[in-house]
Amino acid sequence: MKRVTFVLSLAAVVGLVAIATGFAAEGRAKKKMRSDIVDTAVAAGSFKTLAAALEAADLIETLKGKGPFTVFAPTDEAFAKLPKGTVEDLLKPENKEKLVGILTYHVVAGRVMAADVVKLTEATTVQGSKVSIKVTDGKVTVDGANVVKTDIGCSNGVIHVIDAVISPK
Repeated sequence: MKRVTFVLSLAAVVGLVAIATGFAAEGRAKKKMRSDIVDTAVAAGSFKTLAAALEAADLIETLKGKGPFTVFAPTDEAFAKLPKGTVEDLLKPENKEKLVGILTYHVVAGRVMAADVVKLTEATTVQGSKVSIKVTDGKVTVDGANVVKTDIGCSNGVIHVIDAVISPK
């Protein structure tokens, strides 16, 4: 009888360890899942102005959507290069349409990785206009903005960091 109780207890412990291991593995798998474009940009900490602009333009849910999207994301420093008062003016509700146009000009439909970007001379943005892409001495510019970091993978696309805000003509 003691032997049967011991075997059943051992089986129960083994079963609990297997269940716990399964839950731990599931937790690790969820942590490995990449965040969407918005969450990735916010977590980076250098895109606070971009995040505020996306919110003012009601584009957060769009860029959290299925995608895929390629975003040429200007840093806070890039926004700071704009003339004084420009960002504050764009964030006003009455300028929402203009802000949406500027922000969607930074987005290309599809997942365009750096290896693909260097083969292009232009790309059509979600806004509808084309951005100019140039490669000079291995450095890429998009409408004159330098691409300073590439291929930040997200669950719904990719981010390429740029050092200036670009605008449709």
